[in-house]
Amino acid sequence: MSVIVGYIPTREGRAALRQASEEAKLRNVKLIVVNSHRGGRDFDASEAQRFEEELAKVQADLDAAGVEHEVRALVRGNEPAEDLVGVAEESDASCIVIGLRRRSPIGKLILGSNAQRILLEASCPVLAVKAGEND
Repeated sequence: MSVIVGYIPTREGRAALRQASEEAKLRNVKLIVVNSHRGGRDFDASEAQRFEEELAKVQADLDAAGVEHEVRALVRGNEPAEDLVGVAEESDASCIVIGLRRRSPIGKLILGSNAQRILLEASCPVLAVKAGEND
């Protein structure tokens, strides 16, 4: 069993990571941090380096907190939802944690496409969190 968290270096990503860490401790299971990027032209060497540095910091923070974890940086051309649901299925996840951002009134008509796919396709519970003032 494990807790899966979709992580990107944003306020919402940090909120999801914080909550997922708490869930993993509560459930006494491994935390799997998934950073999924489609790749392509927008994901150049400097962007890849920035993400690697951010994930190294996440790993160091989790080590310091004593959380059993694994960090996966996936650049396979998949949508993040596909990667998160796939990792959750292969690791028999007890839940997936995702961060949600605030949306405009028009944006509220449509939940983020990745969040919506995860909610609809995951075979385990999905915990959606919003960023707080400290994230």
